Amino acid sequence: MKQLAMAALVGLALCPSKVAAQAVDDEAGVKALMAQLEALKASYAQEVRRLRELDMQVQAMQARLGGKAATATPAAPATTPTAPPDAGEGYASSASEAHAAKEAARRSVDDVKQQQSALFNRRLTLENSLTYARYDRKQLTLNGFLALDAIFLGNIAIENVESDSLTYDFAARWGVNPRLTLNLDVPYIARKTIYQKGGAGGSAAAIAQEETHGAGIGDITASANYRLFQEKGRRPETVMTVGITAPTGREPYGLDWKVIERDDDDFIRFAVPAEQPTGNGLWQASIGLSAVKTADPAILFGNIGYVRSFKRGFGDIDSNPDTVNPGQVQLGDAYYFGAGVAFAFNERTSLSISFSDRLSARASTRYRGGQWVKVIGSDANAGTLNLGVTYALTPRTTLVSMLGIGLTPDAPDFSLAFKVPYML
Repeated sequence: MKQLAMAALVGLALCPSKVAAQAVDDEAGVKALMAQLEALKASYAQEVRRLRELDMQVQAMQARLGGKAATATPAAPATTPTAPPDAGEGYASSASEAHAAKEAARRSVDDVKQQQSALFNRRLTLENSLTYARYDRKQLTLNGFLALDAIFLGNIAIENVESDSLTYDFAARWGVNPRLTLNLDVPYIARKTIYQKGGAGGSAAAIAQEETHGAGIGDITASANYRLFQEKGRRPETVMTVGITAPTGREPYGLDWKVIERDDDDFIRFAVPAEQPTGNGLWQASIGLSAVKTADPAILFGNIGYVRSFKRGFGDIDSNPDTVNPGQVQLGDAYYFGAGVAFAFNERTSLSISFSDRLSARASTRYRGGQWVKVIGSDANAGTLNLGVTYALTPRTTLVSMLGIGLTPDAPDFSLAFKVPYML
């Protein structure tokens, strides 16, 4: 009995040391497990960061190649890591940031597409634009004959027409569905034209000058854009546009004339319109095709189209202020085409250079009871070189500036346009 009691006492004495040792071992094990857990968390956060970075890059590339945005989906599991990646390192730390990065990458492409055809992923876009155009044309008129094949006998008159126009245009673009967009353009035009005529009073050195103005609503256009093909592989995004223009502006027929100079026999030598027109006076219908192809960092685009004018009658189609001759006017058909390239420097800025041309056939007139007669000199070939810069002011607003340089006598000498589309 004494031996058993002694053993029990020894066991009780040894228990505290065993318990302490076991506690030390457990604490070391917990520390080891915590270290492993922290290492796994750091590795998990790093993998999540890499996954989101790759997802952002893939979506940005898809936006450039496909021409439209894919729905952003989180690449990482729903569980949020304890140690998220640092946003300052340039990585997308959430699905929303990846989507925002993708939106920024395609912004320059969208801005170019909006100017060339239409954007089909915008519900409503309101656009305000202001365009200034300068036109200057000189014409030499000889009234006489050549004597001895070298000496001109008669009057020499030099005519010069200088025109400045300022056009404010309000446009609304309504995206009906991913393939159809409806457009309405309402222009307001202010024009100033200076007429100069040499040879006034029979003297080649004398010059007569008169200045006239005109302002008002121009011809309103309603159109629709329909996307035939979406950009895919080598195939560009192709859009068909149909439109109709109403003669809401002041027509150039039947205007009051201001007589500046008459001969002794009452022949009118110099007369100008009392007020400048703001429209062409005829209904017009148009159809065209435009194509846009992204080739990072360049964006290629082109267009081609046809404009048909419908004949219309007026109370006076004669330019003689002393007579009134009613009749009909038929403007010639017009064809237009253009092509260019834009470079997206970054997500906010792009530079474009393009060429556009418009070929118009001769107009025809017919006095009441008469035959159709072609108007000599009414055909035109207006070629223009365009330089443009597009800059995203805000996520919803863009500033578009365009400089047009006339390459043919029928085109304006130059034009300068500023557009500010606002996307709702």
